[in-house]
Amino acid sequence: MNAMVNDVHSAIQIIKAVADAIKEVGRIPNGHLYAQLLGVMTLGQYQSIIGTLKGAGLIEEKNNELIWIVV
Repeated sequence: MNAMVNDVHSAIQIIKAVADAIKEVGRIPNGHLYAQLLGVMTLGQYQSIIGTLKGAGLIEEKNNELIWIVV
């Protein structure tokens, strides 16, 4: 059980780090952000994180650019 809690905590920290990066710059081309994370996570993991942030209403994507939308 403790290992699962640690895994969830780690996943939340990673999602938060990606969200913070987008928030800091305001908007960033999707491919540029993924290129920065290429050695850290797989494309599938990256897409899952971006999907989570979109689903939470924190970001939107227009013309392949990720845009922070929360004030």
